[in-house]
Amino acid sequence: MTTLGAVFRPQLPPERLRAVARAADAAGLEELWLWEDCFLEGGISAAAAALAWTERLRVGVGLLPVPLRNVAVAAMETATLDRLFPGRAVLAVGHGVQDWMGQVGARAESPVTLLREYLAALRALLRGERVTTDGRYVKLDGVALDWPPPAPVPILAGATGPRSLRLSGEAADGTILTANTPPEGVRKARRLIDEGREAASRTDAHRVAVYLLTATGPDAAARLHAEQRAEGVASVPDLGAAGDADAVARAVRRLVEAGADTVILQPTADEPDPEGFIRFTAEEVRPLVP
Repeated sequence: MTTLGAVFRPQLPPERLRAVARAADAAGLEELWLWEDCFLEGGISAAAAALAWTERLRVGVGLLPVPLRNVAVAAMETATLDRLFPGRAVLAVGHGVQDWMGQVGARAESPVTLLREYLAALRALLRGERVTTDGRYVKLDGVALDWPPPAPVPILAGATGPRSLRLSGEAADGTILTANTPPEGVRKARRLIDEGREAASRTDAHRVAVYLLTATGPDAAARLHAEQRAEGVASVPDLGAAGDADAVARAVRRLVEAGADTVILQPTADEPDPEGFIRFTAEEVRPLVP
């Protein structure tokens, strides 16, 4: 069964999160996703609050930029969330926007090398292992969590390019794709992920989640196209969804047919009714998605 989620965009002030998270929980939404975009809102702090305000909602952070966070700190935060809210926190890590990383003095010369070392160390720490490693970027000396999760926590990787997608298949438990990924892009990503999985002889499940830029309401098409123009992707065919629940569900199904396991509806930055968008996702689109 397809997992359907929605995004709380950090263009909204943090104090709006409580109402949106509670609306998601009340409406039966499966997953609410948050972003740790520089320099807007902290992903872990926001996730902890959203989880505390709700009862059953899963909360994803997509994604934590690895140059900003020491891997031991990321493991501690992840383990704490999982022990406080078992099975309800979903974490993704990735390169981060390199210009932003440069602004804080954290730009990595080789983002793929950093992500490879980071994923290996993070997943080992979350398995309760004691880790010693002396990589190019990740250096740990006999580090182990005193309070590891009772069971390993799946870690997703954000990826776009071929090398990162292969690495995600090899070293992560799932992949998250941006809203600039049309169905054909999901197919290509799946092939690259599978190449990485085959190279690593992995046979476990690998979740592919993709954001879908979505607008509904009377001015839906105009708002969608305005944001796509601003992103420089207005000419990409079969990208985004605008209209009623039927139109959005059709776009979701196209992504699922292309290989997505999870589709996360991403409202436009100027969405006038965030709580209404959550209810639209859970109550109107969800019944139309198998």
